Amino acid sequence: MEKRVTFSRWTIGILFAVPQLLLIFTFFYWPAGQAVYWSLTLQQPWGGGNIWVGLDNFRSILSSADYWNSITASLVFAGISTGLAMFIALVLAALTDRQLTGSRFYRVVLIWPYGIAAPALALAFRFILAPEAGFLAVVNRMWPGIWDPGLDGADAMASIIAAFSWKYVGYNFIFFLAAFQAIPRSLIEAAAMDGSGVIRRFWDIQFPLITPTIFFLLVINITESFQDSFGIVDIMTSGGPANATNLMVYKIYSDGFKGLDYSGAAAQSIILMLLIIVLTIFQFRFIERRVHYR
Repeated sequence: MEKRVTFSRWTIGILFAVPQLLLIFTFFYWPAGQAVYWSLTLQQPWGGGNIWVGLDNFRSILSSADYWNSITASLVFAGISTGLAMFIALVLAALTDRQLTGSRFYRVVLIWPYGIAAPALALAFRFILAPEAGFLAVVNRMWPGIWDPGLDGADAMASIIAAFSWKYVGYNFIFFLAAFQAIPRSLIEAAAMDGSGVIRRFWDIQFPLITPTIFFLLVINITESFQDSFGIVDIMTSGGPANATNLMVYKIYSDGFKGLDYSGAAAQSIILMLLIIVLTIFQFRFIERRVHYR
């Protein structure tokens, strides 16, 4: 029989919940409320009060070509980095699950990248992908100018996508491997005895059974690509060249802390939050239909 803890007085349960409620209010609801208020006012950069402007900040932002370029860059970054990180992690987890030679070693090593802080990771990739002395310097010597993230926007976008994807491969790998190991071995063995090959077993048996994990990681990766990309962009490209990598989260920082446009930055943060909410609702509304829950 299941045992449950009960309190003699209801106030005791409230006291246990108060610290968590205070943390949520202090670090989420209060900043979010302040951002909404600031987005509807014109904040003075050096203090001295504010002026109520209503939706003027949103109108100014949404009429800016630079901001729409930032949205486009963010969507491209989120789509490619999420697909790349999940695909690589899925392949690595499938190979590790087959108990190939060295799989135990790779099982430990592949989860390390996620533990690296984004700025440290970005600094490493900045040197690795440097056109003059990095890993691709040999290619540049053979074909001068073929790779230069400092001048070519496409190269800069590719570099931050590579860094972000490398970081999240480890995170995705953990969940994919756990999903593969949760599949009963009897199903795989029965399919093998029926003559199904490795690819056929993966596509017909394993893939449908891990779709809940795929859906979960899809939501998490897309959300994090909008939020956790700041450190990588700041260290590697600073939003350049020519705003090619000026993602929405970095533009909030750039306009707010460098341009001292606090109200505009607050409005941008509200738009970013709404965009993430819309994308999440879309995924739950349309993509979850294809998920097979056991």
